[in-house]
Amino acid sequence: MLDEIDKRLLDALQKNAHLTAQELGEMLNLSASQAGRRRQKLESEGVIRGYTARLDAHQLGLAVQGFVQVHLSTHGPEHSASFARLVATRAEIVSAWTMTGDADYLLRIYCEDLPALNRLIHEVLLPHKAVARVHSQIVMDQLKRDGPLPT
Repeated sequence: MLDEIDKRLLDALQKNAHLTAQELGEMLNLSASQAGRRRQKLESEGVIRGYTARLDAHQLGLAVQGFVQVHLSTHGPEHSASFARLVATRAEIVSAWTMTGDADYLLRIYCEDLPALNRLIHEVLLPHKAVARVHSQIVMDQLKRDGPLPT
């Protein structure tokens, strides 16, 4: 169970993971050692899974962001595992979910341009033995960036 101090600590770290124990302590009205111990406890319990840098896709030459729905023609553990392995090997696929509803998977992709997206779909995804069809949607603008999780 997280108490209110833990939730405030998590909110602060989601906004700025570089905060020192001293800075966290000041924000939470705790000593630096108390704040540091709380952070370490949340890390060891797996509530905090790690720290990453957010990169600017456009500055990396990734001009196309999209979502690709994948529909399987056949279902079974071996096909699902094979498709999961394929997804894991592709850097353009930055996240993937299994879904309820019409599509079996939803993939979030970043590519340098539309021809690269076309190659991903026609040379990688569609040739997979379990894939029946895909439906892609190109992001025109992102109104809200990936934000912190509610605590």
